[in-house]
Amino acid sequence: MSFDAKRLLTDRQVEEAAGMFFALADPQRLRLLILLAGREISVSELATAQGEKLSTLSARLKVLHAARLVGRRREGKSILYHLADDHVLALVSSAVDHACETH
Repeated sequence: MSFDAKRLLTDRQVEEAAGMFFALADPQRLRLLILLAGREISVSELATAQGEKLSTLSARLKVLHAARLVGRRREGKSILYHLADDHVLALVSSAVDHACETH
């Protein structure tokens, strides 16, 4: 994976990237992304794992979905969430790895 700093980006692309960092800036939303790494989980399972009310969790997932960091699908009465793609997994992985480094 590489970043081309010379690549020209539109204002919209930069704003969308900034929106992703905004969504990632909340520790509880970041925890959700970590829980979703490599798997799909229902809203009720996420609420149990986080020890939160469904309404609070839904609000967090709404922010992550709006930032295109998570995807969702319905299965019967359940809504299952997953990371949107491998870019999100790499972004979260890099942030966590960097935070775990000793300085």
